[in-house]
Amino acid sequence: MPPRLRTVVLAAGAALLARRALRRRIQAAPLWPLPALEEPVSGRGRRASTVRRRVLVTGRSSPAEGVVQLRLEGTGLPPWEPGAHLDVVLPSGLVRQYSLCGDPADADTYTIATRLVEDGRGGSREVHEQLHEGTEVEIRGPRNRFPLVAAPAYVFVAGGIGITPVLPMVRAARAAGAQWRLLYCGRSRATMPFLDEVEALGNVTVVAEDEAGLPDVGAFLADVPEEAQVYCCGPDGLMDAVAGALPPGATLHLERFAPGGAPGAGGGAFEVELRRSGRTVAVAADQSVLAAVRAEVPHVSYSCEQGFCGTCQQRVLEGEVDHRDELLTDDERHDSMLICVSRCRGERLVLDL
Repeated sequence: MPPRLRTVVLAAGAALLARRALRRRIQAAPLWPLPALEEPVSGRGRRASTVRRRVLVTGRSSPAEGVVQLRLEGTGLPPWEPGAHLDVVLPSGLVRQYSLCGDPADADTYTIATRLVEDGRGGSREVHEQLHEGTEVEIRGPRNRFPLVAAPAYVFVAGGIGITPVLPMVRAARAAGAQWRLLYCGRSRATMPFLDEVEALGNVTVVAEDEAGLPDVGAFLADVPEEAQVYCCGPDGLMDAVAGALPPGATLHLERFAPGGAPGAGGGAFEVELRRSGRTVAVAADQSVLAAVRAEVPHVSYSCEQGFCGTCQQRVLEGEVDHRDELLTDDERHDSMLICVSRCRGERLVLDL
């Protein structure tokens, strides 16, 4: 063997032996295997909250007029805490978000409830008409943007179907021995989900508008303790009333699945260049990027239109993005956006579309 070739072979062999010795030292170390890093709060791909799972509808009931409750069963379901919600991938491909309203201790079951919205975008109608016992459905999650923080006292306000994330919170506060009270309001008693269970918990003020008119939110919040955490979920008018009546210093948490006004609207007008399509579209101040782009490129993918599902994610080639989604990681936000809700901070964006 020529001397030069012998030298190369010996060097390669020594490197291989060194790598094997290093591997043995690592595996013998007391910290091996290394603990996994904590998962990021948001983002797609590696997170358990974005993994798609198949579950079976094993129970269906109607806890109020126009409301359907579904029991979803599966194996290896991730744990959840009060305030969490699921992405439900409906048979049509639409993605909708529903709060978990069951018992977090039930490891193999999720419970959701949804009200039929007659003039909605079709998701609730699909749930009501197509999801029955024996139906398989795809889910992602759970995620929690509305967590119950530890506190000595709580004040809860729920309107109609807004009771779904609040009910597990009330149960948890009651079990923890914390001070709490709940204002639960709706159009009528017949339309208020879980009313019997809620009233049985005690310390609940129920206001049915057809009996007593609008609730006196100011009176209910007049003596909120300084250490109390205030949680509210319901129609925009109710949440605005709570925010306006809250005493100074109180901490308010709101659950709002849909942004105010048109999804992705608000802010100035700007232009979006679609680099691969060779077109430039104008985005009005009251218009989403998605709506403007679909006028030129009708086949662009989208689903939830609220910044939760990630279907409309597009690569950004130029421009500064005003990110308004609940999904992307910081790394993903460097070069992509969800065009259903996010906007431009300047006058122009360039998308790889």
